[in-house]
Amino acid sequence: MADAAELTGLVRAATPQDVPDVLRLIRALAEYEREPDAVETTEDDLQRWLFGPDPVANVLVAESGGPGSTVVGMALWFRTFSTWTGTPGIYLEDLFVQPDQRGSGLGKALLTALARVAVERGYRRVEWAVLDWNTPSIEFYESLGARPMQEWTTYRLTGQALADLGA
Repeated sequence: MADAAELTGLVRAATPQDVPDVLRLIRALAEYEREPDAVETTEDDLQRWLFGPDPVANVLVAESGGPGSTVVGMALWFRTFSTWTGTPGIYLEDLFVQPDQRGSGLGKALLTALARVAVERGYRRVEWAVLDWNTPSIEFYESLGARPMQEWTTYRLTGQALADLGA
């Protein structure tokens, strides 16, 4: 495994040219999370919402390094705001490293880069959700000092319920 400085050098902000790789990783994440048919996102969607005139999210990508380097991991995130702290934070929507690259330190490098964004900008939180059956990820996050918010339950309003309420 490379040292931390080398791995951090393999993480960078995504560019519009990375969109096909980002979509490939999103689909691989959906497969891993046992929802392979749930991805509706297109390259056009990602171009619009990540790099268009009103970007709503950001992506860090991790590269394999060396000659012919390819994108093998990503951290897709957006800014939040806490009324309690009075400061922004980061919500990590997706963190994914290709299975053949796991254990290389790239997942930690992505989270380290994201934490660095938060610290440099004065944000007070980095938060995310993890599936309760995903023991390897839970163990990884806890090894970094992250703790579950066990008193909180996530709710989601979608589909017809969202349309009815918004009408």
